[in-house]
Amino acid sequence: MEKIRGFEIAKGFEGKGINLPVRKTKYSAGYDVEAAEDVIIPSFKKGTAPTLVKTGLKAYMPEDEVLFLYNRSSNPKKRGLIMANSVGVIDQDYYGNPDNDGHFMFAFYNIKEEDIEIKKGDCIGQAIFQKYLVADGDKAEGERLSGFGSTDQK
Repeated sequence: MEKIRGFEIAKGFEGKGINLPVRKTKYSAGYDVEAAEDVIIPSFKKGTAPTLVKTGLKAYMPEDEVLFLYNRSSNPKKRGLIMANSVGVIDQDYYGNPDNDGHFMFAFYNIKEEDIEIKKGDCIGQAIFQKYLVADGDKAEGERLSGFGSTDQK
């Protein structure tokens, strides 16, 4: 089978019982993504950095696609979890980068008064592949040289 788009286990997570994301119904847009390990997300305090929840996954896709990471609709009410960046954007060239092999994570804040525990295997969010368009006159020629947050580095 030709590889077009999908998920793989990221380096360092082989043999750790990571489940590839699946859609639960035939009309679901999103693939449910699980936490790769147990993690505590502390109650928010001013100045607190978001907690990165590892997935143990990387994603491959065609050059004109992007993977968006979205929070589960139940997370804010049930767990008090909101994504620090509202929507995660995983570019096609993030896959296999030399820093982290393209391992994508979810960045959460906890707005509840108590710490929240995420267990390995808990569904933490959804991933949706989508086509994107490029504006007239676009001349982007840069190459990704590293991983998380690297596109703004000079």
